[in-house]
Amino acid sequence: MLNKEIEAAFNAQINAEFWSAYLYLSMSMHFAHEGFAGIANWFAVQFKEEQDHATIMMNYVNSRGGKVILEPIAAVDTEWNAPIDAFNHTLLHENKVTSLINDLYALATEKKDYATQSMLKWFIDEQVEEEETAGEYINTLKKIGDNGYGLYMFDKELAARTYTTPAPLANKN
Repeated sequence: MLNKEIEAAFNAQINAEFWSAYLYLSMSMHFAHEGFAGIANWFAVQFKEEQDHATIMMNYVNSRGGKVILEPIAAVDTEWNAPIDAFNHTLLHENKVTSLINDLYALATEKKDYATQSMLKWFIDEQVEEEETAGEYINTLKKIGDNGYGLYMFDKELAARTYTTPAPLANKN
């Protein structure tokens, strides 16, 4: 059985993952509207990933005898002045998610819930990748500056991103 405090923390994290998905969907729609199909694609893939992160957590809570309680999703921003602003927002957001995941892991450690600690290690590794990618894109966009061709090439590069089902869900099939 899942400890009630851990169950509540997972429910909060599930809500945060769905909020993240909603944020990335908003970014995707903003950049699609602005004519950046590649950047819109990148954020659309992020949207799908965040939905899957929530699904992984919901499946875990259910598998441990807990109850998933979905809460309303708070509003998200809908406008960004430039791609670099969206990626700066992304990095700050991923830093926050990392903190939330770390807090959940710390709670699992405190409660000596080794199964939850094991499950959360995948998310910890995932967050390292998320922060690294956002940081790399910020650095690239700083180098591009106001160069229209550079931004065009960056957009084309992000258009090539495809969605891959995360390992914890892929292994379920």
